Amino acid sequence: MGMKRKPKSMVLLLLGLMLAFSASGCSSNNNAGGNANENKGNSNTPAATAEASTAPTAAAVSADEPGWKSDTSPITFDWYLNFSWFPNKWGVDPTSQYVTKKTGVNINFIVPAGNENEKLNTMIASGQLPDFITLGFWEDAIKKMIEGDMVLPLNKLADEYDPYFYKVSDKDKLGWYTQEDGNVYGYPNSSSSPADYEKYGKNYVSNQTFVVRKDIYEAIGSPDMRTPEGFLNALKMAQEKFPEVNGQPLIPLGLHEFTENGNDSLEGYLQNFLAIPWQKDGKVYERETDPEFVRWMKTLRQANEDGLLAKDIFIDKRAQMEEKIAQGRYFAMLYQRTDFASQLGTIFQKNPEQTYIAVDGPSNAALDQPTLNGPGISGWTVTLISKNVKDKARAIKFLSYLNSEEGNKDLYLGEKGVSYDTIDGKDQFLPEAFALMNSDRAAFDKKYGSSFTFWMMQNTNITDQWAPKSVEPFKQLEDWTRGKAINTSEFQLIDPTGNSPEGIIATKLKNLRGKTFPKLLMASSDAEFDKIWTDYLAKKDKEGFATFDAYRQNKYQENKKKLGME
Repeated sequence: MGMKRKPKSMVLLLLGLMLAFSASGCSSNNNAGGNANENKGNSNTPAATAEASTAPTAAAVSADEPGWKSDTSPITFDWYLNFSWFPNKWGVDPTSQYVTKKTGVNINFIVPAGNENEKLNTMIASGQLPDFITLGFWEDAIKKMIEGDMVLPLNKLADEYDPYFYKVSDKDKLGWYTQEDGNVYGYPNSSSSPADYEKYGKNYVSNQTFVVRKDIYEAIGSPDMRTPEGFLNALKMAQEKFPEVNGQPLIPLGLHEFTENGNDSLEGYLQNFLAIPWQKDGKVYERETDPEFVRWMKTLRQANEDGLLAKDIFIDKRAQMEEKIAQGRYFAMLYQRTDFASQLGTIFQKNPEQTYIAVDGPSNAALDQPTLNGPGISGWTVTLISKNVKDKARAIKFLSYLNSEEGNKDLYLGEKGVSYDTIDGKDQFLPEAFALMNSDRAAFDKKYGSSFTFWMMQNTNITDQWAPKSVEPFKQLEDWTRGKAINTSEFQLIDPTGNSPEGIIATKLKNLRGKTFPKLLMASSDAEFDKIWTDYLAKKDKEGFATFDAYRQNKYQENKKKLGME
């Protein structure tokens, strides 16, 4: 996935419905449990002295035994999540309370209130990083933190304090994230290696969907929206027949938010729906130059000229979109299904006829089936441990716990008898917990806190054994993607990042795309679109696209070797 690998990659990965449910919400507050560790600087407190005297000796470090068991005294870690929409606090619900009771570890989440990159760059500039940092695997900041010597190699921490880490980590994933210095600084969640594909691949689904509001779609005759003509016509009919939803204007088409770097719906999603290849004759393909993509961008330009693209879609962020989805204001959306699972559950409870269903969306001229992102080896997020972590040993041991089957089970199923039990010989969610999960995810997170309310190290390949069968309205969207998801791991992480000359070019190219795409859609005619497009390609060349492309090609070859595809 060339340069445009941002959330769509994340996207693609949030495999399970369940988890993404928990990924909804948008408010944040940074001081949960913030005062729990105020006396950490005073090593003469009785607790600290006791802790020092009972600390296990190095000899007790074992590769077969969970290291966290050797010390369960209370400790609070600050954990930064680079997602402003993350709404939950640790310690409010029984699951996180259970983990703290068991391991001694309490977490104070730090979540940006506004722009994630501003917050993260400020922290990096100050040199003061919290104990743990979790961010999208595609983020530039990862390289900056590693190059700035601000994060610790997980392999060195494991060697010294907790070799059990290797037992519960996947060697392919460690290999994938090994840097040029031979160290691994971050470990992914929601990651699937080629070996995982062999083992679990038949269950894999994608997060990428094209959905329509069922009642409106049926009222206009369930039209075929695969061709530009059919697509425009359906938007037009929906708007004519249903100009308003509860007194508010209908929004004919919803897309992921426009950011300074572009738009996921217009990049990964649309390109995958059009089955545009990732490579041609062994060369990484610049997918946005494909004639099919240009044809559909012109279709969207036409939609805008016809008054079918609401102004909202150019300015709304995820929080505003979630509000409008909950109100049923969109007719159609090219959107990540797991990003609106919480709203979908709420709509379905109120009126199942108004739910959103996945249908065949934009297609190429041959009407080929889409090639959607399946889970990849990079995962969704990576978690790093900061150099100023307050306790190296406890930090790596807690990371190992979260990575292990035991940790995944605790954060997925929760505490036995509270959110799950052994029913009919199988560990599974209690019916009342499952019912709440599907009807009101935000309430579920507070009342139970399981099903990956806390997804930082989730491994859906492990938890699939306890996953309940999907229910409606989520099942239909998930099922629609079955058999359409492909593994594109070898195209992940091929873009240059950080402050290298190529990384700087990549940033400029992303910003150029971010500026250009809205202009293309707002162009007053196809002729004006062509002019902007030609201009865009020329600017890309001027910014150093050839250098960027050569770097990408080289990384792609390396990835194929790493993944044993050569």
